[in-house]
Amino acid sequence: HNLEMKHLPGADPELVLLSHRYEELERIPLSDMTREEINQLVQELGFYRKETPDAPVPEEFQFAPAKPLFTLPPRKAPAADSKTPSERDNKEHPDL
Repeated sequence: HNLEMKHLPGADPELVLLSHRYEELERIPLSDMTREEINQLVQELGFYRKETPDAPVPEEFQFAPAKPLFTLPPRKAPAADSKTPSERDNKEHPDL
């Protein structure tokens, strides 16, 4: 639940953690990890694994492992000549 795998040919595998606003929180390289280590990492990060693809997700895990709002760094006010957030987001995250 709340985990999406995207295969990017030629790119080193990494886990990219995003906030509920699709802001990048952290990148974790996965190249040197085994499948078991990656599964352990995902579990430690708080991702919920459903029993079956169509199984319901308990309410307490609906937004997991998203960090609560109070733990996110404060947003910087944009400079007068900077691009709007939508222009910046579209270039930084073209696949979202």
